[in-house]
Amino acid sequence: MILRNTLLTVFIAAAAPHAAAQSLFSGGSAVRGNANTGQATYVQSCLACHGPRLEGSPFAPALVGSSFQDHWRGKPAAELLAQMRKTMPPKGTGTVRPEAFPDLLAFLVKANEEGSGFLAKLTGPAASSATATAANTATAIVRTAPMPAAVAQRLKGLAAVTDAMLASPAEGDWLMWRRTFDSAGFSPLKQIDRRNVQRLGKAWSLVLDQSGNEITPLVHGGILFVHSGASLTAVDAASGTPLWKYEREIARASGAARQFDPSRRARVKSIAIYGHALYMPTPDGHLVALDARTGKLLWDRAINAGAAGSGLQLSSGPLAARGVVMIGVSLGLASPGGCFIVALDALTGAERWRFQTVARPGTPGGDSWNGAPIEERYGAGVWTTGSYDPTLNLAYFGVGNTYTTATLLQPRPGAGGVTSNDGLFTDATLALRPETGELVWHHQHHRRDVWDQDWAFEQTVVTLGNGPAARRAVVTGGKTAVFEAVDAATGKFLFAHDTGLSNLYASIDPATGAKINNPQLEPVPGKALLLCPSNLGARNWPATSLNPATRMLFVPLQESCTDFTWQPRGAKETASGGSDIRFTPRMRPGSDGKLGRLIALDLDSGRVAWMHRQRMPVASSLLATAGGVVFMADVDRHFGAYDQDTGALLWSTRLPAAAESSPIAFAAGNRQFIAVVSGEASHLGNYNRGLVPELGEPVTEISLQVFALPER
Repeated sequence: MILRNTLLTVFIAAAAPHAAAQSLFSGGSAVRGNANTGQATYVQSCLACHGPRLEGSPFAPALVGSSFQDHWRGKPAAELLAQMRKTMPPKGTGTVRPEAFPDLLAFLVKANEEGSGFLAKLTGPAASSATATAANTATAIVRTAPMPAAVAQRLKGLAAVTDAMLASPAEGDWLMWRRTFDSAGFSPLKQIDRRNVQRLGKAWSLVLDQSGNEITPLVHGGILFVHSGASLTAVDAASGTPLWKYEREIARASGAARQFDPSRRARVKSIAIYGHALYMPTPDGHLVALDARTGKLLWDRAINAGAAGSGLQLSSGPLAARGVVMIGVSLGLASPGGCFIVALDALTGAERWRFQTVARPGTPGGDSWNGAPIEERYGAGVWTTGSYDPTLNLAYFGVGNTYTTATLLQPRPGAGGVTSNDGLFTDATLALRPETGELVWHHQHHRRDVWDQDWAFEQTVVTLGNGPAARRAVVTGGKTAVFEAVDAATGKFLFAHDTGLSNLYASIDPATGAKINNPQLEPVPGKALLLCPSNLGARNWPATSLNPATRMLFVPLQESCTDFTWQPRGAKETASGGSDIRFTPRMRPGSDGKLGRLIALDLDSGRVAWMHRQRMPVASSLLATAGGVVFMADVDRHFGAYDQDTGALLWSTRLPAAAESSPIAFAAGNRQFIAVVSGEASHLGNYNRGLVPELGEPVTEISLQVFALPER
């Protein structure tokens, strides 16, 4: 069989004696496909899950190598082709043209036959440093719609957002990801309450550009701003009338995979508003500043993150405070040296500082990676928007896990016989000075996390206790659904609450929070171990919501486990990127079939006040309001309101698609609204479809759905 770069014909001939990939398939038919075209389709539709060099990820299997070849060897090529057409991509079958699948198959065969030499060509040259100049910007257009004079005047007179406004926003505004600096995700509005919520109905809706979800709209002064992919739209919040739209033209990657690949469906949790500017991360790894009144581009900054093809993404959202805009970088399965947090000048886009979340040799924490060189240190992604305490002037960020188990698996001798494989700053809370990036303190919640059980989620800042005993704390929970509080000023451990959904920890020290791992779950090469929860966690990016008055934390949870398998790799495989652990989702032992859980956790007492369980896994962040209700969506398109005191379901509707996003509450024209973005299943929704077979294919169309009580 001869594989060419142009039109490729894959002959299914049993007698061919060439490379290993040639003997994969049996049968007498032929599949025709263009490998180059297939490669472009792969980059656009498959790379985000399967990796830039087909190496796989914690979310998807490798498409090259012995495991893939052993599975398909001797089977008809038509079987693989049929499976691809039926199940890929999981974000929404039908989004890849039917005629593109033979090309994809040709690309897979070529990659497996030619092996490492071909795969090495799939990454481009190192990315150069970028500056906030016009030469570095993509083409963009702003569309302005006709609007009533009163709305135009309101937009023109939109007040600049100050630090004081961000610290204490107007009741009807929603100015950042979780509304306030403390990441409470709570609205003081109470026009909609537990007595009338059952009368809630559709007020208006808006179809958005196609992208990933996890979207959070912002509202300021009666204007709603919503991003989707490479666009951002300003809307009259009361009527849903579009006012202006910024559209960024992003070149598709052709051939070689690129860092911050624009072909990936962006999943950006939020934008930010500060001064007169809106700050939006883009699918190609830029942060742009737009005039909130007009949509005009103010500056465009490329976040330079090292080697091309590393797969780094901007998937969290910016945090603006003290004159800077801070954002974390995530993923980086093929990025030696790991991830970072960067701060840009809010006015100019110039980089102020950069904090590396993988500690460097010779720096504090640098001796916690088993003596491994920086080239063997991966991960520590920051994929959740940070929090901020204006009084302490500290910004808080959660950090994810390592992507290379072997580096931290066994302690290596260090200088003077000292060993450490904690892997700082993975699974930690960081407290940074916004102006300088100085690390004031850190608390590592889980040392040596080789199970992909991140502590990368929201950092809720709350005052615990009353009177002289009151203490400012940061509360956060990892994938294990263990929630911990640390002192907001010092990082000193205060307490931990285990929700009982993990089998990873044998014990937790009540004084320090130090954890002893279950020895039965120590990775064994090639052996599947039952790990609870799964790698998507008993909780994940869908954020909690805190009622500050009652100090009740409402928490979305999931009940599932996984078969966890460590697959050791050689140096070349490690350098090619991806993860060396694999997961196969399964139900919890003894499960009654219910996967979704919503609990109310009393932060003062540490007890669970109530629990709601359901068949369908949770899809969205939570939204609690002063009206005594908490809103939540699930993967089966339900969007409901629950009583904060009892957990009783008060109201529910069916959305056009699952709302894998963060709902908000806002006011406009003396009316309270609830808004949520539906559509485009993420890894969280796709992962659960095998556990809930009655779920249909996900609806990929992105739309903003807005609800209100009937007008009087």
